[in-house]
Amino acid sequence: MSGIVIVGAKRTAIGSFLGQFTGVPTPTLGATAIKAALEQSGIPAADVSEVIMGCVLPANLGQAPARQASLAAGLPKSSGCTTITKVCGSGMTAIMLAHVLIKAGSASIVVAGG
Repeated sequence: MSGIVIVGAKRTAIGSFLGQFTGVPTPTLGATAIKAALEQSGIPAADVSEVIMGCVLPANLGQAPARQASLAAGLPKSSGCTTITKVCGSGMTAIMLAHVLIKAGSASIVVAGG
């Protein structure tokens, strides 16, 4: 097995409570970051086997924020999606779980963040 590498890293702008991103749903922000990271890496969306996204407060976002972000970023429905709702460190937990999936051979290309 070869090493695990990060081939793309993007983030959204940092907002403030009731600031300019108030009207932008969290999955939309996630989709923007996913799409940009895939463009940076040159990896086709169809090659992503799993998406793991952290979301501290998913209330009023609808079901499965990670799935919403994945589909809005253009990933296929065949990509598995998991939302981590851990109050502190959900994005870091998503990255750690992505590492575990790849290390175990359960996935080869994983999008992780939050």
